[in-house]
Amino acid sequence: MSNGTTTDLEAYVQSEGRDALVKEVRTKIDALGITYIYYQFISVTGRVVGKGIPADHWERTARRGFQLVYGATANLFMDRYDNYIGYGPEAWELVGIPDPETFVQLPWDGRVGRVFCTLFRNREEPEDAGAFLTADCRGNLRRIQAQFQEEHDGLHMRHGAEPEMMWLQKGPDGKPGDGFSKPYCYHIDQFESLRPVVMKVIDYGRAMGLDMIQGDHEDAPGQLELNFTFDEALRTCDRLTTYRQICAQVAREHDLIACFMCKPFMGVSASGCHHNLSLWRGGKDVVNPLGNDELPGMEGAFLHREGGENTFEPLPGEKMPAPTGLQCIGGVTEHLPALTAIGCSTVNSYRRLWETGFWAPVYTDWGFQNRTCGLRISGPGRFEYRAVDAMVNPYLMAGALLKAFDDGIRRELDPGEPEQRNIYEAIEEGKEVTKLPLSLGEALDKLAQDEVIRSALPGEMYDVYMHYKRDEWERFLATVTDWDMETYWDCLP
Repeated sequence: MSNGTTTDLEAYVQSEGRDALVKEVRTKIDALGITYIYYQFISVTGRVVGKGIPADHWERTARRGFQLVYGATANLFMDRYDNYIGYGPEAWELVGIPDPETFVQLPWDGRVGRVFCTLFRNREEPEDAGAFLTADCRGNLRRIQAQFQEEHDGLHMRHGAEPEMMWLQKGPDGKPGDGFSKPYCYHIDQFESLRPVVMKVIDYGRAMGLDMIQGDHEDAPGQLELNFTFDEALRTCDRLTTYRQICAQVAREHDLIACFMCKPFMGVSASGCHHNLSLWRGGKDVVNPLGNDELPGMEGAFLHREGGENTFEPLPGEKMPAPTGLQCIGGVTEHLPALTAIGCSTVNSYRRLWETGFWAPVYTDWGFQNRTCGLRISGPGRFEYRAVDAMVNPYLMAGALLKAFDDGIRRELDPGEPEQRNIYEAIEEGKEVTKLPLSLGEALDKLAQDEVIRSALPGEMYDVYMHYKRDEWERFLATVTDWDMETYWDCLP
């Protein structure tokens, strides 16, 4: 919020060291021959939105920003009653201010650059003029992250994402058809069939700051998982967003569809986006040029956090996570039902959770390498949060997980003993465990009841998110499907 003299917007533009970064970007623009820049931010659903502006206007845009309707944060969509979601046409226009450290050249067209932006309320608004816009999910995460670090003696979350997705062929009408490859998990021949796609994604990723580390063919048609190294939360979210943009571009080049829908095919695995989480103190940022002789962008896009103390590491001679790690597991399990509304954010997400035969993480329990639980210890010093899929908005997810961590640490929550058994067999033997919501509507109800996770959606963000997702759920309930017609049209008399 503004403090009455200097607004958040003014303080941001005038922050120490920013002028030097703005000048560095100009040097990069000139050296790389960039003539056009995408100024982008992230909508409530994780979609990349923004404006394109000629590079000649970099300095002015860095100082004054650009304006766009508030409704862009909700994709400028209308609900089923023809009302704009979140903000109507009478609302003011936001101001987007570029974050120069995120500037990088697009490797598929060297004339174009990209920069992430932070959003503010309009300078002329009668109330809260120039304040941070709380419908900015990326800006919210930065502030939640800073608050967590300040209140917990420098602790910060690092996480890595496992972005599964499917490469689909186009049907005669240009719409999604079958998966490009056969549904054979870890099959090198099927991986090889997508090699031109894989190698192009890796090349583009390295040019944009993604340290690509491994990949495989998963067990659905055309399903790949290509991983990049973990980092502090905001960078990981930016890189997941960049990865999605890269996949969309590679799909255009190969006349395919890059599908991040959670479950386009029943009877085979869905596309998840497991988050591997840890909590650190200290460390340093190191520039990793990733094979680029000259960085095709600012150093900030190529920084990676290394070293420091991982507070989840087991104590000497122990197997269990350290006390801080157990408390964070306790916080996540305590709030898993509400977290599900963010990690599994679409109607289609619950096709994955319902079809439990494919290791769906539907119970609020944890264990070591136990994929039947919602959380598993995936390695010493980290745990895997599994109730999250390919459609997730990573900024909302990271902010919500930080709030769950905060609650677990403050209340010293005990997650109980790890479950070693297959959770489904344990339940048959009498174990009582909470099940996750199995519909978007139920998950949204859990979110509405959870003040801790709601605090990860501050100010207008909660209202925008709930408006968007409640409308999505209502549209689904109001739809007569092909299944309805095939099942019921002639069942009587």
